[in-house]
Amino acid sequence: MTLQIFQYDFMIRAFITGTMIAIIAPLIGNFLVIRRYSLFADSLAHVSFLSIAIAFVAGVSPIGVSVIGSVIAAIALEKLRISKKVSSETSLALFLAGSLALATIILSFQKTSVNIGSILFGSITTIPMTDLFIICSSALIGILLMTVFFKEFFMIAFDEEYSLVKGIPVGKLNYLLMILAAITISISITVIGVLLISALMVIPVIAAHQFRKSFRISVGISIAVALASVWIGLTVAFYADLPAGGTIVLVAIAFFMISSVARRFIRE
Repeated sequence: MTLQIFQYDFMIRAFITGTMIAIIAPLIGNFLVIRRYSLFADSLAHVSFLSIAIAFVAGVSPIGVSVIGSVIAAIALEKLRISKKVSSETSLALFLAGSLALATIILSFQKTSVNIGSILFGSITTIPMTDLFIICSSALIGILLMTVFFKEFFMIAFDEEYSLVKGIPVGKLNYLLMILAAITISISITVIGVLLISALMVIPVIAAHQFRKSFRISVGISIAVALASVWIGLTVAFYADLPAGGTIVLVAIAFFMISSVARRFIRE
């Protein structure tokens, strides 16, 4: 007998989309956390919010504008990090606050009503087929590239100077990682929301790192946590009539708390 939740096409689309994002988000998030660049995801999420606001006012597709805006911001942030004229934390904070402020002003000019809640907190259960195709295709390409360059990304994250000596194109791969993060965040906005995508990219990662395992094992655990958070979160949200995005993140936080307690027992 088919479960009630899978009798609805919109929930099947939600599970497919959520699964793809649950794989690619922590995969990239592991490298951001190691580089102490966790705020990067939050900043790009707010840039995506600005891009979506511009798209609404211009009357064009928000997902395309969101990707373009996020990629441009990611490249600009990486250039600022390399130049060292402004500290990474400062540049991220400026992009975050500036994007949110400008988006608010732009949306005030929108004559028709805009569902700000769906942008801030996502709407995974209302994903159309076109967005499903875009999200899944982008996620698959991201997963493929992260797999191919996994070793190089790992070496760069831990020691850029040594990676340069070994002949690894550090600059190009850094830009590639930031662009992949930007695309992942921008396509995930419709699913998990501006305020929650950075949480899904970071919380499963820090939950996995509680166990102090090798990097590869930590990546695997973080993906497992993200997948479980999405699947459990969607199920609970469906049957309890709760917002899906917020429920998914709360489940991820619960996994983090469980992992923190488990680590203490393992140490003892």
